[in-house]
Amino acid sequence: MKKLLAVIGLLGVMKGMAQVVAFDSAGIVGGPLKTISQQFLFTEGAAVDKKGNVFFTDQPNNKIWEYTLDGQLVLFMDSAGRSNGMYFDRKGRLIACADQDDQIWAIDGKKRVTVLVKDFGGRRFNGPNDLWIDSKGGIFFSDPYYQRDYWVRTKPDLEGEKVYYLAPGASAAVVVAEDFKRPNGIVGTPDGRYLYVSDLNAGKTYKYTIGAGGALSERVLFCPQGSDGMTLDAQGNLYLTGNGVTVYSPEGRKIARIPVPEKWTGNLCFGGKDRKTLFITASTGFYSIPMKTKGVE
Repeated sequence: MKKLLAVIGLLGVMKGMAQVVAFDSAGIVGGPLKTISQQFLFTEGAAVDKKGNVFFTDQPNNKIWEYTLDGQLVLFMDSAGRSNGMYFDRKGRLIACADQDDQIWAIDGKKRVTVLVKDFGGRRFNGPNDLWIDSKGGIFFSDPYYQRDYWVRTKPDLEGEKVYYLAPGASAAVVVAEDFKRPNGIVGTPDGRYLYVSDLNAGKTYKYTIGAGGALSERVLFCPQGSDGMTLDAQGNLYLTGNGVTVYSPEGRKIARIPVPEKWTGNLCFGGKDRKTLFITASTGFYSIPMKTKGVE
């Protein structure tokens, strides 16, 4: 019966629990959604370190939080550059889309900041939003334009909203994909072969083949749904956000939907010691849900 569409609609009886799933035809969800905290203005940028601790941002409040393996929620960094999407590199640094000045930051364990890239050809980026790091340390990042109330400017410096690649050790990024209405969520496969990019305003997610130097080719429509943040599990399933969480198989078939009791679900990642807990950032809240499959981070 696992493989059959099961409308569960079951409410958790424990405090902090919410609806399990809207459906789960692949049997990948392991339990109910848990509310960890709802003390934020807008959460984003879920990222996991090597140990399994999860970090996320409260962008309007300009903070980065850490949720530790022992269940403690602690402030990691204040004055965090209005960080949005984040990802850990192999050096253990937290790489962040620092939206305040539209830069890519590297934050080390002592909270020291290195600006990896700050502009494109002398012009300010639109607003680096989400990123993924390949096995060589190269950074793919999306650069949509969302007008922020803390910016002085009222229009972009660059034409078009594109995806860029910052090669390891490089000081300048290159354009690797364009022709989007508004690129946003981005994630690559662990083997470095494929990159998924969401065109949020077009309501589509594309799959690209990754070549030498971060070059992207063979763009194909993966599914007719856009996404803010995204992640992958060990089975190759793609997790999209926006209206809750929607999961697609590697073939692009919708296999699960996890409702989240917030207006908008921004991002997500697998964390914990065994990487079998899905952590979700959604508007004012931070949530977790046990899964029967591991994440790939």
